[in-house]
Formats: sequence, C-alpha cells, structure tokens
Amino acid sequence: MNWDQIEGNWKEFKGKVREQWGELTEDEVQQAKGDREQLAGLIQKKYGVAKEEAEKQVSAWQNDL
Repeated sequence: MNWDQIEGNWKEFKGKVREQWGELTEDEVQQAKGDREQLAGLIQKKYGVAKEEAEKQVSAWQNDL
C-alpha cells in the first residue's frame, strides 16, 4: 500500500497506528494527519529512537498493511 492511500484514509488507519505504537496518544496520532515524516518524528520522540529507526518502523508497518 502506498503512503498516499494511507494519508487519504487516515481516519481508518489511526487505530492501526495506535495498535502499533501504543505510547502515542489519540491527539498525537490525529495531529499527524497521515504525514509520514510527522508520524516518524512522533515515534522518534516518544520511543527515544533515532530518526532512521523511526522511519524503518514506519516502513515496516506500511509494508505489513
């Protein structure tokens, strides 16, 4: 699935994001609005991982959809 599809259907994917990254709040996920870089930044901040690791996690999640 490409990111444009995820971004376009963000309301549907918010729950899946929360399942994957439970430390993210509903408000944080909502604020990301499907923006891949913003989502990776939130993961980086909340989980204390490097930018590359956060981006890797987002890519892996996207590929599993």
